[in-house]
Amino acid sequence: MPIEILLVEDNPGDVRLTQIALEDSKISVNLNVVVDGVEAIAFLRKQENYTQVPTPNIILLDLNLPRKDGREVLEEIKADHTLKRIPVVVLTTSRAEEDVLKAYNLCANCYVTKPVDFDQFVKIVHSIENFWFTVVKLPPE
Repeated sequence: MPIEILLVEDNPGDVRLTQIALEDSKISVNLNVVVDGVEAIAFLRKQENYTQVPTPNIILLDLNLPRKDGREVLEEIKADHTLKRIPVVVLTTSRAEEDVLKAYNLCANCYVTKPVDFDQFVKIVHSIENFWFTVVKLPPE
């Protein structure tokens, strides 16, 4: 069974970089992508066009999103009894201490700042993948 990842990212370049980084994965991965916070919640609750989607094993969440920002999405996920066990990795460009603190206060499982360099970005995605899919025991669906 492939690992189901939900990437919540509005930057097409970062989506593509994540896809590239996961292509040479040793683990079978299915990457689902939504481009804003409203779509993320619809996906997770299997609403609208997302009634047949898999439940993700992990969520990679950008903070700066249109329509509903990542902080609001994180707050909704962690307040929902059916979603709160899904690990959320905040993957964002923000290095602001207030964003880091707020993300952890909203129960993010970890906070990773996106590097601007391609090789470093790939290394970060591989590190996330290795930790969350090799080291950590994920909760059952």
